Amino acid sequence: MPRLFGTDGIRGLANRDVSVGLALSVAQATAVVFGTGRSAEARRAAGRRPSAVVARDPRISGEFLTSAVAAGLASSGVDVLDAGVIPTPAAAYLIADIDADFGVMISASHNAAPDNGIKIFARGGVKLPDEVEDRIEQAIDGEKLVPVGSDVGRIRRFADAEDRYVLHLLSTLPHRLDGLHVVIDCANGAAAGISPELFADAGARVTVIGNDPDGININDGVGSTHLGPLQEAVRVNGADLGIAHDGDADRCLAVDADGNIVDGDQIMAILAISMAERGVLRQNTLVTTVMSNLGLKLALEARGISTIQTRVGDRYVLEELNARGLSLGGEQSGHVIMSDFATTGDGLLTGLHLAAEVARTGRPLRELAAAMTVYPQILVNVKDIDHHRLADDDVIAGAVKDAESELGDSGRVLLRPSGTEPMVRVMVEAADQVSADRIANSLADIVRERLAR
Repeated sequence: MPRLFGTDGIRGLANRDVSVGLALSVAQATAVVFGTGRSAEARRAAGRRPSAVVARDPRISGEFLTSAVAAGLASSGVDVLDAGVIPTPAAAYLIADIDADFGVMISASHNAAPDNGIKIFARGGVKLPDEVEDRIEQAIDGEKLVPVGSDVGRIRRFADAEDRYVLHLLSTLPHRLDGLHVVIDCANGAAAGISPELFADAGARVTVIGNDPDGININDGVGSTHLGPLQEAVRVNGADLGIAHDGDADRCLAVDADGNIVDGDQIMAILAISMAERGVLRQNTLVTTVMSNLGLKLALEARGISTIQTRVGDRYVLEELNARGLSLGGEQSGHVIMSDFATTGDGLLTGLHLAAEVARTGRPLRELAAAMTVYPQILVNVKDIDHHRLADDDVIAGAVKDAESELGDSGRVLLRPSGTEPMVRVMVEAADQVSADRIANSLADIVRERLAR
């Protein structure tokens, strides 16, 4: 049986893969895992029940899935605070802010509206390690908690959820945004009710697109996966910059005044340089994944800033940040974690601090982003192969070594087997696009031939 949890919770087609029954069972299992620990027992000894924050993005299926999760938790003796439609990072923050035992976010992030997912956060608003996810999966088929009478949980509205989160974000601001004109693309998602007001409260003049969620238009042609509308809006309105969120607002990508895309790597470069200058980049180190552009590492090295690479996935970035006591990390996709202020990627926090750096320096975003030279990068997916044999193939290893020798310090090669399908991802960076394309396609051909099934 395949593992229920993926790299970012449970995700699939709502009402099929992610059904009411699954949501109810996962909630009951989560209550078993978190409702029987030391903190939960201490609460009961003091006459209080365990508590959980539950929230969702605005996709239509979130309505019945949230109800199922809340029912599963309350029937297991957990008090539920329903925060309604808020960003995933807001849910994580609120779990820590009110000292809840855990929390559940119903969202499929940047996926289309028919999909949905279940993300679970532990106490403190942190993502779960694999072993805790495994315990929840095992508990699904185990004995449930079935309290009666006054021991069952209550479901209440978390009335000031948005206000708490906005005040927290504003408290982190290193510089106000007065004088800036910012276009915000809310992806018709969870940021729609918060992000525009947040940037306005921070002093910016705000133009908004993608802020009319109807339950089925989330991520539909807008947001961080469809930057065309934001690029156009920034140019038409003569704005200083644009900020794009995804459906649950844990990502942030940007657009400069000319409509040029500023990706997660460039955003991290800008923030890392700023934080180093201000003495708040702990150990002068940034954590990235293996997919980050080589130009990011080289740009930061030139400024005395170190980089550490992890596996792909913001959870692994966060693990490294916590293990080493660092303050900044993220992914090229726009998941940026500022660990002094958040326990997960936060697109609103990231966008706010990016705009604050434009305001603080008085320099346009285009100029700030130019601190990093983006090396041409190509990713080729080689499908329908026996990807499990990749690590043992000496011919492929030799071809990779030859490619690395040719590129020298001006590029790199990464071959990564998929964890979910028979595929190998071939990524090549080089000083020029022609070289990147040639080497990547040559390696892809070798992989295809050697690992044919």
